[in-house]
Amino acid sequence: MHILHSNWKNEEYNVNILVIGSGGREHALYWKLMESPQTEKIYVLPGNPGMGETTNISVTDNAAILRFAKEKKIDLVVVGPEIPLINGLVDELETSGIRTFGPRANAAEIEGSKAFAKNLMKKYGIPTARYEVFTEAESARAYIRKEGAPIVVKADGLAAGKGVIVAETIQEALDAIDAIMENNSFGDAGTRIVIEEFMEGEEASLLAFTDGKVIRPMISAQDHKRAYDGDKGPNTGGMGTYAPAPVMTAKMTERAVEEILKPTIAAMAKEGRPYHGCLYLGLMVTSEGPKVVEFNARFGDPETQVVLPLLDGDLVQIMCACTDGTLSDVPIHWKDRAAVCVVLAAGGYPASYEKGHEIHGIRDAEDTGALVFHAGTAKRDGKIVTNGGRVLSVVGIGEDIASAVKKSYAAVEKISFKDAYYRKDIAHRALNR
Repeated sequence: MHILHSNWKNEEYNVNILVIGSGGREHALYWKLMESPQTEKIYVLPGNPGMGETTNISVTDNAAILRFAKEKKIDLVVVGPEIPLINGLVDELETSGIRTFGPRANAAEIEGSKAFAKNLMKKYGIPTARYEVFTEAESARAYIRKEGAPIVVKADGLAAGKGVIVAETIQEALDAIDAIMENNSFGDAGTRIVIEEFMEGEEASLLAFTDGKVIRPMISAQDHKRAYDGDKGPNTGGMGTYAPAPVMTAKMTERAVEEILKPTIAAMAKEGRPYHGCLYLGLMVTSEGPKVVEFNARFGDPETQVVLPLLDGDLVQIMCACTDGTLSDVPIHWKDRAAVCVVLAAGGYPASYEKGHEIHGIRDAEDTGALVFHAGTAKRDGKIVTNGGRVLSVVGIGEDIASAVKKSYAAVEKISFKDAYYRKDIAHRALNR
């Protein structure tokens, strides 16, 4: 294996990289890693048609991934999705001497269990919503009747970004209990639930690089979770995003770092769960300051698609520094620009939708200067077809949010496939400020 050092100065290293995952986030990571002069070759597993050569190994098959990494002499593995992290992929790779960007399983629990994350925050005084944890539906219903609405009901485990119900009425909250605990809408993720007070404010996402000691926040972003314009309709994995988020002023970002990120990383170390990789902070900016909505143990999707294009730095170098504990040695800067991502989704998403429709116009969209990241696509008979709910992430970059919005929508108009839909109001909060 190649020996890498974070303070590489001007030495050239040829790094073989393996990116785990197949969505828009992973395509964005692949694209940014390809920019590095240190990159020799990038393998993707399983990947998608936007990322070159794909493999058919499952992201949950730790043994097969380890074999593949050894066979290809991989120097750096970058884990995109949460499930492999929670399944202990990082533990197995690191034990075999393969440098891996992402937290180990016991640290990834900060995303894998909302109850764990809430209890950690309570113990260490990290600002978040008041909450209770329940394993019995009847006591959960009694709590809802006592607290009233609006109120937030969350499945404890992983539910692909959809296990959160913001209930406007008591009846909606009770229906959520039925769906999660009685009807197993989210499978095992719903055997335990967290019920939280409803927080007033504006949401934002703040991702950070960390080596377990040093924390470097990325540029802030704001996601659009609801399916339809005006923040209406069901929750999705994210219909679009933009960066930077004006609600995250320099002062608010500093507060989030000092009051949330630093205490969280310190708490995880104290609990014997040292955390390295990317920590995603879902925030509510309230009248009292920033409070935690959720943690994720990895890059967000579609936040990554707007954050990484604004990174003015070598992502390979940064990721290796996070794994080596030398993040303080690495310069990280951000471009004074804005990025807007519009997600093109399959009709019916986030409920049932069809796959296999041919996609037209990707090259035309790219010719406008936009970035097009593949998310739910596949290649059939030489054609790119739809293969998921969120199909493409189309990113425009401009001097400010307004010009980035214009560029992303100009590119979106070049792309078509049967039953495609997208929100027409991405970045509306920034534009209306």
